[in-house]
Amino acid sequence: MSSSEIFLLKTCTHYFLHLIFPVFIALIFFRKNWKKGYFILLATMLVDLDHLFANPIFDPNRGSVGFHFLHSYYAVSVYFLMLFFKGNIRIIGIGLLLHMLTDLQDFYLWPH
Repeated sequence: MSSSEIFLLKTCTHYFLHLIFPVFIALIFFRKNWKKGYFILLATMLVDLDHLFANPIFDPNRGSVGFHFLHSYYAVSVYFLMLFFKGNIRIIGIGLLLHMLTDLQDFYLWPH
């Protein structure tokens, strides 16, 4: 596989996990209110605003998790604790953890 094909597959996987996969989570776990669940899961992508405080903002050779403050391991532990609450807090926790897993796989499972 060429480097351009790997890059395309990596990019498609990344955005699939950020934009499409949450639809399935919402439909399976929040069936009655799946649209609300999906939009909350999408809103958790605002966690990437912490990238604006980095220099450079984007570095393909730098993993997000463990570097940016909202992607820190302390923050991830708070996101995990959110799973033990009910309602929207739990949905936000699910979305943030999915976001962290997506960023982890994006950096560690693909050549860069």
